[in-house]
Formats: sequence, structure tokens, C-alpha cells
Amino acid sequence: MNDETPPRRLVVGISGATGIAYGMRALELARKAGVETHLVVTPAGQQTRAYETDLTAADLAAMADVTYRPGDVGAAIASGSFRTAGMLVAPCSIRTLSSVAYSGNDNLLTRAADVTLKERRRLVLLVRETPLTLGHLRAMTAATESGAIVMPPVPAFYLRPRNLDDIVDHSVGRALDLFGMKVPGMPRWGEQPSRKDMS
Repeated sequence: MNDETPPRRLVVGISGATGIAYGMRALELARKAGVETHLVVTPAGQQTRAYETDLTAADLAAMADVTYRPGDVGAAIASGSFRTAGMLVAPCSIRTLSSVAYSGNDNLLTRAADVTLKERRRLVLLVRETPLTLGHLRAMTAATESGAIVMPPVPAFYLRPRNLDDIVDHSVGRALDLFGMKVPGMPRWGEQPSRKDMS
């Protein structure tokens, strides 16, 4: 790998907002795309895993190539010299958003996000909260001003999703698009016939 070629390596953070399916699917699609994944899950993210899935912590860890403890602030992903294509936080809680926006660095996930920004790499935050307060909006503005991309996982109904998996896949596929990853089979507007045309 030369200095001009971005590494096929993505950091994935899972925080405590509802929607752990987004992070899980990102790990699966990144693997299909041949991208090495480095995962960190906050304690609140592990609680959400227990609420929303039947997976154990070990099952979730097995979906990534490398996993880290959230308290391990000396891990590889906490250093700017560890080259990555960027970081995806999916889902991203308001607490995590705020820590990223104001350089809180209170755990490995937010430290890795801060490193991503300071190295001018792509940071995508799938913020899961509604309705939004002025404080939420200000944190989103601050994160954006620092270089992050705030991307709430809003479903695209023009694709006529048939189930929850379709909705999750589209949001995650769009997020991975922002890292230049080719996601096999992701429907794109104008590139595929509509279901009506296919019938």
C-alpha cells in the first residue's frame, strides 16, 4: 500500500442509541466489500444489543475483524498513525454526538472519532434521536463544523421497502457510500427499473 491509496480499513463504533441493526449491518456489508473492520462498542451499546437482539457480546465481536474495549484508550484506533479510511458510528447517541462535537474523548469510541477528525478522515454519525432539541441541533452543527457528516438514518420510501431489512440496508449502504465502498446489490435511484416496471 502506498501513501496515495487509502487503507481498506474502517472503524465502526456502536453507541447506546436504539438501532444497533445499523452497526451490525455495516459490519456485514463492509466484510462483503472486503474491508477490514475495527469495532468498539460502548457499555450503553452493549445494553442496546441485549434489548434489541438475541446476540451475545461475543457474537457481536465476531462480526468484526478486530474489537476493542471502550476503556482501552491506548488501542490502535486511538492513534492518528493507525491509518484507516475513516469511522462510522452507527447508531450514534446524542451523548456520543455531543462528546464528538466538543472533543470529550471520554472513551475509546469518542477518542477514535476525535482522531478521525484531527487526521481529516471521514467521520459519519448515524444520529438516532427525535424530536430534536436546540441543544441537539447545536451539537450537530458543532460536529459538522469540525468535519463530521451527520447522517440520521432516514428511510427512502421511493425504493418501496418491503421490510425492516430493506430500510436498514439502504441507510447503511448510503453511509458506506460516503467512504467510497462498493456495496453489492444496493439499489440506486435511476440505475434500476422500478418494481412496477419489473412486474
